[in-house]
Amino acid sequence: MSKYKVILLRHGEGEWNKENRFCSWVDQKLSTDGVKEAQACGRLLREQGYTFDVVFTSLLSRSVHTAWLVLEAMRQEWVPVVKSWRLNERHYGALIGLNRAEMALNHGEQQVKVWRRSYNVTPPPIDQSHPYYQEIYNDRRYSNCDVSKDELPRAESLKQVLDRLLPYWDGTVGPEIRSGRSVLISAHGNSCRALLKHLEGISDSDIVNVTLPTGTPVLLELDENLRAVKPRQLLGDQVKIQAAIKMVEDQGKVKPAA
Repeated sequence: MSKYKVILLRHGEGEWNKENRFCSWVDQKLSTDGVKEAQACGRLLREQGYTFDVVFTSLLSRSVHTAWLVLEAMRQEWVPVVKSWRLNERHYGALIGLNRAEMALNHGEQQVKVWRRSYNVTPPPIDQSHPYYQEIYNDRRYSNCDVSKDELPRAESLKQVLDRLLPYWDGTVGPEIRSGRSVLISAHGNSCRALLKHLEGISDSDIVNVTLPTGTPVLLELDENLRAVKPRQLLGDQVKIQAAIKMVEDQGKVKPAA
């Protein structure tokens, strides 16, 4: 029986989503389309009667900005926004900044799918020679995390994303839900997928095929143990949602010759 409802949201399209690059922990902003997606999401949630008591985001701007735009469109700008690195996107290590389609051409579509979608495979780690290493690890936003900068990941599998996310879910987000507060989580493709895996009991093999489009709210209905009791519902125009899912899945494929 459904006891709680939670809205899970992958942020609106980012600039590097548009360029088909592994963005990960690089702090890219929303694209123009991403801003529109977040605003449309807020309008949809308002039309359907949703209200929120607290919003959880990552420390990355595209997640935070999406939350702000959603709340503005809902006329709920006053709702508190709580930020944590534990909701950050998966750390893609040495793959950060690379173009997915070009990688598919060089390494094969299957290998890119393994890097993007598998549960247990960790990409090669980032090191100090990487062009974005200093930008990430010298960023002041990571100075006040609940772990030291030296303990922050240098690359992650989806399993490792779930491992660092679960303490935050169990210790911070879950208690808010259990207290009866209405919660929106504005996060990233892989932090959302990791959470779905946990809440819905998705197998290691089946999680490979779970894809979330940007800017599309996902309704989760949970029982008293905070486990899903119904299949997730992607809210909005279902034809557009399926087209958006296909677009995400095609990002890791070789682009056809012009």
